[in-house]
Amino acid sequence: MQQQFVEIINNIEKFLPEITIIITILVCLVLDLIIKKKSPIVSLVGIIGLIVSAYFVYKYSNNYEILFTRMIVIDPYAVFFKFLFILSSILVILFFNLSEEISTATHKNEFILLILSLALGAFLMASSVNLLMMYLSLELASITSYILAGYTKKLNRSSEAAMKYLIYGAASSGIMLFGMTLLYGFTGSMNIYDISRYLAIAKFSNPFIILVMIMISAGFGYKISSVPFHFWTPDVYEGSPTPVSAFLAVTSSAAGFAVMVRFFITTFISDNTTIDGYYKIIQNVNWQEIIIFLSVASMFIGNFIAIWQKSMRRLLGYSSIAQAGYILTGLVIANQLGITALLIYLAAYLFMNLGAFFATIMIVNKIGTDNIEDMKGLAYRSPVVCSAMALFMLALAGIPGTVGFIGKFYLVAALLKPGTQYLWLAIVLMLNSVISLFFYFKVVKKMFLEKSDEEQVEVKYSFSYYLVLIILAIPTIFFGLYFTPIVKLAENSAKFFGIN
Repeated sequence: MQQQFVEIINNIEKFLPEITIIITILVCLVLDLIIKKKSPIVSLVGIIGLIVSAYFVYKYSNNYEILFTRMIVIDPYAVFFKFLFILSSILVILFFNLSEEISTATHKNEFILLILSLALGAFLMASSVNLLMMYLSLELASITSYILAGYTKKLNRSSEAAMKYLIYGAASSGIMLFGMTLLYGFTGSMNIYDISRYLAIAKFSNPFIILVMIMISAGFGYKISSVPFHFWTPDVYEGSPTPVSAFLAVTSSAAGFAVMVRFFITTFISDNTTIDGYYKIIQNVNWQEIIIFLSVASMFIGNFIAIWQKSMRRLLGYSSIAQAGYILTGLVIANQLGITALLIYLAAYLFMNLGAFFATIMIVNKIGTDNIEDMKGLAYRSPVVCSAMALFMLALAGIPGTVGFIGKFYLVAALLKPGTQYLWLAIVLMLNSVISLFFYFKVVKKMFLEKSDEEQVEVKYSFSYYLVLIILAIPTIFFGLYFTPIVKLAENSAKFFGIN
């Protein structure tokens, strides 16, 4: 016991990014009690706390250590996601302060506490190497998400979104927990490194492991909005405040991918060495087939149903389902190039998807609805916002010159490198990218090529709106033309998997 206590004390220094967020939550809570009204001071403190946390993340970015009796790990892979979570959390805090939907909420500063709590859960999900820690961190992120979904409780659609999210989340989490229990009972350990070693030498029933993987995939699949665990997504995205939808689409989904990739790659590799960048997968464990099903089903269902949507938020919800399908193809290949491509796409997804949601916030603030039909001729009234929305739509579709194209290019390149084995999957990805053009360009068409029947009155915004829009638009173009920094960072982060 004494030895464990000393180990915990020694590990606290490496845990400073998470501790910083916890302290920031407490400080914001006290400020909220003192100020008792919506104030930019609480938001500013939250952003400062995230920036300080980013400093500590960077400080330990080159470390590889397992902390707290092998519960969490500090490695370049976790660092990549933590920077992603910090950046997205800062941007969403700005979204909350600029969204008029939030002004109708009876709560004032609580969204800062909830955003920081979800970010803390996401941090732990990215670092978890223990089944129990994976579940607890996922629940921390999920419970916070449920509250955020119903943040504007006076609106029936918001309360309905929170209830649907809670029901689906509880069911998925329960199934995943049961699967983890079976895996623990079979291997005698909750540490995924120990589980990997056991499975590599044990004689086991393949159907049993497949059942366990399917059950655990239910929890991960619900978090990343993949089919068939996607039913909550369009309703929650439409019913929740738009900043919440943006946060769930990027931060929550990225956290799900972080823990899902670590679980599947680490648990089912038989050796800590790679051959030509490929991991040595344990024989007779066909987990890649499960991922292929999730990927293909998500791409087709997400894209085809999105075509018929009239609500911008529902459209982006189904788009997120399809995007999850694209990202999952990087996991299918089970090599460093595939994981690198997955990380590149997640980085690209942050800018282009948050950009699309923020443009939606700006539009909803002025016209009071996210109905695509009501956006007719909006480009004549607000050319800057509509041009930015067109850019983000093009990026999500994967048009060259945008960061979205780079993400899809690397995914296709990773699928084609092994030869013809995954050629069909690369074709499916490209085909779905073409299908997505129908609904992405539908938005652009309504804004630029159709005229509204109403009087054309110019829509004006304050400088802060345009500043945030520019912050999101510039990386969408810049990294589409000069993508070396993202690629280098992703390549370094993909070299983490191994048996400890």
